[in-house]
Amino acid sequence: MLDNIRIVLVQTFHPGNIGASARAMKTMGLTRLTLVNPRCFPDAEATRLAAGASDVVEQARVVTSLEAAVGDCVQVIGASARLRSLPLPHFDEPDEMARTVIANAAQGPVALVFGRERYGLTNDEIRHCTHQASIPANPDYGVLNLSQAVQVLAHEVYGAWRRADNAVPTASPTHGPLPTQQQLGYFHEHLQRVMESSGFLNQPHARTSDHLHALFARAQPNRKELSLLRGLLSALETHIDPPP
Repeated sequence: MLDNIRIVLVQTFHPGNIGASARAMKTMGLTRLTLVNPRCFPDAEATRLAAGASDVVEQARVVTSLEAAVGDCVQVIGASARLRSLPLPHFDEPDEMARTVIANAAQGPVALVFGRERYGLTNDEIRHCTHQASIPANPDYGVLNLSQAVQVLAHEVYGAWRRADNAVPTASPTHGPLPTQQQLGYFHEHLQRVMESSGFLNQPHARTSDHLHALFARAQPNRKELSLLRGLLSALETHIDPPP
């Protein structure tokens, strides 16, 4: 199950932080590292600071966009301060986040996404996430470097995995397989198209799309439910008059 959990680092500036993050990952049983547009990689400093986790660095996947890094994931958690302007579901406690990660990793890939050393993730990058998560810290000095943040969340995930592995199974209703982020992306594009063609979106600055994105992130529809919604949108499209 831990093989289905990946750490995604976005535009890491210092290559040593890649190595230190790889070391933090491996101590907690995580080996899947994805790098989005790193400034300098491969680099000897990354390998040096990885110490015994150089294999994680050497096997790291490098991509050019966050969308490419998480497109096949069923859950994407952005590590960031809570952004009120983007009302995605937010985990205030890392242990709660870790429990959902372990549950969803049984269905498909899950990503924990960490932004740049200086200013984290952009709003556009957060929009590729299904959830946000913060690390509680001293309000007077809550600064963690990149590898420390990776270590804290990786530790929570490893602990949740150990507890789940030792837990006595209990009967629970199945939610059904979750869609990937690529499938959700197609749905949101379809929804946007129908809203525009129907005239529902008549105030460009109302941020309606952002609020609906957050609504479906909270609802977490499974693949069957998402297919039902796509079918509904397709049926509505047939009754929308084309623009003159």
